[in-house]
Amino acid sequence: MRLFTVSPRTLKILAALVWYTGGIRLLQKGISLLFEANAMEPELVWPWIAGFVGLFFGGLKAKYLFTNSIKKNLIRVDGLSKPKIWQFFSLGFFAALTIMILAGVTLSRMAHSNYPFLIGVAILDLGIAIALLGSSYVYWTQKAFVN
Repeated sequence: MRLFTVSPRTLKILAALVWYTGGIRLLQKGISLLFEANAMEPELVWPWIAGFVGLFFGGLKAKYLFTNSIKKNLIRVDGLSKPKIWQFFSLGFFAALTIMILAGVTLSRMAHSNYPFLIGVAILDLGIAIALLGSSYVYWTQKAFVN
């Protein structure tokens, strides 16, 4: 098992990579859903409203929820005595992440060709994307990547 032992810095880098990858992917997906909704009903302004609503709620989630999640995870990683490569998030977080990804994929598939559903899923995706990307500053202010 010594082979899988890594530094806390490595775990923090992996956590940040997953955080940024999720944020970027959800941002792409949310924007894509808004474009699909706009193509269905180009005369309606709902895609624009949805974009702003997603930004707003994402900002709130970044400030009040996701920022604390990153801080707690960094503290947890620093407390590991012999960190293993898979410990960049807790087991519970991995389980929640799996459920969220499966739910997101399912919702996106269900939303195609359904204008209100597209708008709703786009708001959800954009909100989470902004929360992930907006809270990621914690990795830098906490100097997570410094030895």
